[in-house]
Amino acid sequence: MPPPSGVVRVPYAPAMNDGGPARRVVDGRFELEGRLGGGGMGTVWRARDIVLDRAVALKEVRPPDPGLAEYDPEAARLLRARVLREARALARVEHPGVVTIHHVVDGGEDTYPWLVMELVAGGSLADRLARGPMTPVEAARMGREVLAALRAAHDAGIQHRDVKPANVLLRPDGRPVLTDFGIAAIRESTVLTATGSIIGTPDYMAPERISGDEGGPGADLWSLAMMLYVAVEGHHPLRRGTTLATLAAVLNDELPPPRQAGPLAGLLAAVLVKDPAARPGPEAVDRMLAEVVEGRAASPPATTSYRLAPPAAATPEDAVPAQASAPEDAVPAPTNAGKVPSAAAWAPQGAVTRPVPAGRAAGRRLAIGASVVATVLTGVLVWTLLPDGGKGGEAGAKPSGPAVTGERTPTPTPPSPTPSKSAEQVDLLTPDGIRTAIADIEAKTGTDRAGGLTVYPEHVSVEVMVDGDDKRYDSWTYRVGEGARKGIISGTLPSGHRPFRLDDFD
Repeated sequence: MPPPSGVVRVPYAPAMNDGGPARRVVDGRFELEGRLGGGGMGTVWRARDIVLDRAVALKEVRPPDPGLAEYDPEAARLLRARVLREARALARVEHPGVVTIHHVVDGGEDTYPWLVMELVAGGSLADRLARGPMTPVEAARMGREVLAALRAAHDAGIQHRDVKPANVLLRPDGRPVLTDFGIAAIRESTVLTATGSIIGTPDYMAPERISGDEGGPGADLWSLAMMLYVAVEGHHPLRRGTTLATLAAVLNDELPPPRQAGPLAGLLAAVLVKDPAARPGPEAVDRMLAEVVEGRAASPPATTSYRLAPPAAATPEDAVPAQASAPEDAVPAPTNAGKVPSAAAWAPQGAVTRPVPAGRAAGRRLAIGASVVATVLTGVLVWTLLPDGGKGGEAGAKPSGPAVTGERTPTPTPPSPTPSKSAEQVDLLTPDGIRTAIADIEAKTGTDRAGGLTVYPEHVSVEVMVDGDDKRYDSWTYRVGEGARKGIISGTLPSGHRPFRLDDFD
């Protein structure tokens, strides 16, 4: 049957523009009505399905250079495969917060498919943020719905890997819809990344992915939290003048504390940590977001942190814990020791702190380090390990908040443990637990030199110094029941910090 008068049939259309008198129909069915958006890799069109008489969105994927297939057929193959992967990813996730795919127009190996999806007519989150930042409650409500969509994708074995404001569409009633699964990682499928390339948006990419690891669901949580940071603050804290500088900032720079996050600050502090093992899981993130929506400050999971770094004047042998100081521009918190403040304490190097209930703290046999963040947050304690060996008392001034002390009995370092069922009983927030973790890390690394030590209820993260180097380190994690494993993050100590010996701490 010939096409209707004035219709140009484009079964597998090349790039098009908005102008021209002729109607444009893809695959004899989808009439293009206008351009919704686009970038270097293609265009999204508003279209009408003339068979079902409904509005749809057509995603036309094309390379920036039309001659790509000629001079780089492998890159063209990868691009085509990614389009089909996005279609399969969308088809596997059934959730109101994930855009629905209706159809794929595929012309064969020498063409790029078109994706026919539901039309979300309310613009994107990027459009919304261009008009100004969100309130913390508004951002938390939106974030919780995006998180639900991500959890549905994760349950289907899919990691989005490109969560950002431009990829969150808004329905007319304001509900978010996650879209653009073009670079999603699908479980049990082949990797579609060219050798040496990093796929994603640098501003929102988790540090572990920049380091070359595919990452897990926690990488999507980092991106979500960064998006929430931008939503309430109105700017990106780690964006730099070039892509390379931005990547370096995400890997190495300290995240500045938010000024406008209010009750959302606790969640941002908990999730935006560079060690993926230290981030809370999706259930905890959902709980914290719900608390903000309900008008309460987000209380991070039970996480006590130890951040140890000697002052600039110290030698590795004489190292003592550096004073925990508050950022100069930290938002003052209410002096209510029973609540998490509206702006959580942002400890140096991204470590997370939280209030410690008096009953729980009294049971710890750890000495509380001096110079805590009580100058900013009344009742919040930063726990630090004190070096053993009788080199003097506590460093710095006495904390203005309540202090908990206990006797320290030097104990010989035990042999490297073998993870077993009994290891599951170990409480890492005790001297015995920390000794167990340190012994295993030392046994597997062959050194006790470290640049940082962070202790959590069920795992310990250590910045183990590279052999013969006083600045570079590799991350290692000891997890209860699993033992010590090398992480994917490497870096350099901040200026003024020197290595210390793990054996000096009891």
